[in-house]
Amino acid sequence: MVNLKATHQKTKQHNRDLVLKTIFAQKATSRAEIARVTKLTRATVSDMVATLISEGLVAEVGYGSSIGGKSPILLSLIADSRYLIGVNLAQDKFIGSVVNLQGEIKETVEIPISDSDGHQALLFVYQILDQLIKKDWNPVIGIGIGTPGLVNTRDGIVVNAVNLDWQDLPLAQLLKDRYHLPVSVLNDSQANAIGEFVYGGNHDPDSNLVVVNVRHGIGAGILINGRLFQGDGGGAGEIGHVMVQENGILCRCGKRGCLETVSSTKAVVQRALELAGQYNTSKIAQDPSKITLDSIVLAFQGNDPLAQKVVRDAAHYLGISIANLVGTLNIQKIVITGEMSRFGEEWLKLIEESMQQSGLTHMVQTTQLEIGKLDFRGYILGASALMFLEDYSLFFSSGVG
Repeated sequence: MVNLKATHQKTKQHNRDLVLKTIFAQKATSRAEIARVTKLTRATVSDMVATLISEGLVAEVGYGSSIGGKSPILLSLIADSRYLIGVNLAQDKFIGSVVNLQGEIKETVEIPISDSDGHQALLFVYQILDQLIKKDWNPVIGIGIGTPGLVNTRDGIVVNAVNLDWQDLPLAQLLKDRYHLPVSVLNDSQANAIGEFVYGGNHDPDSNLVVVNVRHGIGAGILINGRLFQGDGGGAGEIGHVMVQENGILCRCGKRGCLETVSSTKAVVQRALELAGQYNTSKIAQDPSKITLDSIVLAFQGNDPLAQKVVRDAAHYLGISIANLVGTLNIQKIVITGEMSRFGEEWLKLIEESMQQSGLTHMVQTTQLEIGKLDFRGYILGASALMFLEDYSLFFSSGVG
């Protein structure tokens, strides 16, 4: 026998989530516009809006333009009605921030990271969260963690993160037990993709996007119909460990010729050091001990021949990999982020040229490449924003209203 009460409650929850998601996607919108977008009846929308207002999530903020008749009352999310904590476990430092519902970072804690074992890395995560939880940001309704490595997001398990010395770490459960809050854990490139999708531009809530993250490592985050696509094992987008050079450089993953060995920041610096003796006219080659990513960026902007060589080669292989992504997914908007984006529009053009040469003409010609709009904030915002995309119910269980 069908439990009509349970079914009704589920439908009500779905409608409330749908209305909240629609308001979240707009700075200000009307009840009539929500009904048009969601296909819900105006009566249902009015009921759901009344509930959201009573729970302190939404407010009436003024009047819109009239096209005949009364001017519509506009609704907006109350940004500081709830808070989330996002944490990025980056290569050289861990960063945690308190974020409000509009993606405004309210407070940040950073801890520099050097080589450490897995236990110490976990203690650093606790240290950041302990400091942020103690602050007067109420209510905090969830924690999102973006971590390098392969992640089982469904169960919140870090399957393998070489840099952090974590294998099969049940990170989400450890944090839930310690802080008694909902926790999401996902790969940092996937977190960055969500950050760019939700906060980095005018992306339609149901659109597709690929965000390629190029820094010490390389990975891609894929959103299809506004939802994070992780593949069957959670590792979709691990393009950094796909071979682009047969018998190439040994990668930290144990294979040779991975994209990461030729197109990452580490690879560019290493390549410049190796070739310095062959470029007598290069300024940065005069003192190889001073070759860093910073010096290569400046030299590239000044048309230094060594910098041009290593950056062009890196862009070439990245363009090939992106062409493969386009051929596989046919997603027409690709955002590139990470420290390599410091090489700017000229670097982007080199990637695009390689993509055009490597992919099916019609598909790559209709693909738009751009540099991301967010810096480290993309990882922080994306780690927390996964909750917007996956589970709106936690916004209604905070005890606020």
